[in-house]
Amino acid sequence: MMIPGGGFTWCWKRVRQCLSSRADITNHKVGANRMNACKEIDIALIGAGIMSTTLAVLVKELQPDLNIVLFEQLEGAAQESSAAWNNAGTGHAANCELNYTTEGADGKIDLTKALKVNGQFDLSRQFWSYLVSSGAIATPDQFIHAVPHMSFVTGDAHQAFLKKRHATMSEHHAYQGMEYSEDAAQLADWIPLVMTGRDPAQPVAATRMMNGSDVNYGALTAAYMDYLSQMDGFSARFCQKLEHLSRLDNGRWALTLRDQKSGETHQVEAGYVFLGAGGGALSLLQKSHIPESKGYAGFPVSGQWLRCSNPEVVNRHMAKVYGMAATGAPPMSVPHLDTRIIDGEKWVLFGPYAGFTTRFLKHGSLLDLPASLRPSNFVPLLAVAHDNFPLEEYLVGQVLQTQAHRLEALKEYYPQMEVDDWELSVAGQRVQIVHRDRPYHGRLQFGTEVVHSSDGRMTALLGASPGASTAVAIMVEVLEHSLGNLLHEGWPEKLKHMIPSYGVDLSEDAAFTRRIRSETAEVLGLNG
Repeated sequence: MMIPGGGFTWCWKRVRQCLSSRADITNHKVGANRMNACKEIDIALIGAGIMSTTLAVLVKELQPDLNIVLFEQLEGAAQESSAAWNNAGTGHAANCELNYTTEGADGKIDLTKALKVNGQFDLSRQFWSYLVSSGAIATPDQFIHAVPHMSFVTGDAHQAFLKKRHATMSEHHAYQGMEYSEDAAQLADWIPLVMTGRDPAQPVAATRMMNGSDVNYGALTAAYMDYLSQMDGFSARFCQKLEHLSRLDNGRWALTLRDQKSGETHQVEAGYVFLGAGGGALSLLQKSHIPESKGYAGFPVSGQWLRCSNPEVVNRHMAKVYGMAATGAPPMSVPHLDTRIIDGEKWVLFGPYAGFTTRFLKHGSLLDLPASLRPSNFVPLLAVAHDNFPLEEYLVGQVLQTQAHRLEALKEYYPQMEVDDWELSVAGQRVQIVHRDRPYHGRLQFGTEVVHSSDGRMTALLGASPGASTAVAIMVEVLEHSLGNLLHEGWPEKLKHMIPSYGVDLSEDAAFTRRIRSETAEVLGLNG
């Protein structure tokens, strides 16, 4: 791992400075007399992205009388990871992501993770369908469009793996209808950009799921905000940075926020706090000092895309085509050539190209990583750096890439690409989580992780993909673990009205799965 500015010695000095400067504030409990002047609310949401807004809509649907305030340090909603160009827009249902289906030593394909993600996305589809049907969201084409999900590989070994993967997945009802082909003519019909100009002697294979989707999570967040803004007991405050958190004697939380424009600070007392600030959630979790925050560290990964809006190109491609990850690459860096539909305009995107930065947010500070170091996470972070040399080697290679290198990578998926058709776009930041799993050792965790305080009064959401696609499932977990005591008795029945498969394992119920998918496809306009 590379840390700028003089290495780990500099970082450790920075940590000591941060800890020293904050000790008099973060260890202080706000007295009752001071809090009497503070606004008291039921729920404080930190971050105005897809996660916080999903939770807000769920809670207000279940119990409208709860008071919710959302705080965001930027000037508007969905300006970090949820923004349309800061993520790939894949409705992650584990159809095409090859890293979700690993091959064991016995040669069998493990579907455990794929089926979990697949079922979680079904929850999202049901909740979105409920909101469209009830009129909370005007039209589904504001945020979702039908786009086939495909996996594409080259070479004999990868071809054999994909064939075995298809055989295993197509036997399960969750992947009913998955197609497989090694025929170049068939693939040229499915994905002409990928096949035209390719060496006919090259072994190729692809799978296709027609029920895939492209999702604009920024537009969905905006739709949520529009709906929430009409409700009593909800407000959003922008340009508000959470500076400090203190747990009160009564179990509630005191939050100190700074107005980014005026510089003034104010306090809020909340019964429950949700830290949904993307990569910034780790730093806020550390400020809370809850025991569950100990041992967590963050490994930030930046990203870039190449994108094209030339109608002659975009009209020849209608799929999200995922390939095999490079050796050492994090899952979020799997190369893919995607159809995107953003604000009514069709694009083709390729990437991502990964990189390393010490920022935890796209609009964050270069000091985010060093300032997050603690005695409890420093050694685990070093251990992960020691154990993941291929990842570090991969990131160094990505950082040193030129535009010519990026275009060469694109050419592997689009042999006849024209340089002038493509522009470079900076994607959002992702913070991969490192967690101490035993003394003097850490584990690098890909995916999304939810951290709950033992008393259920705080939740932090850490990690990366497939987060946005599984936001509803994650927020249902938050309801069950932390917010149930704030909701009226009978809320699970209300939730089942919104999400009919709540409490049902769709991976075990083929008939229910088919019915749910048919109904949600009709409402969301995903029938093609």
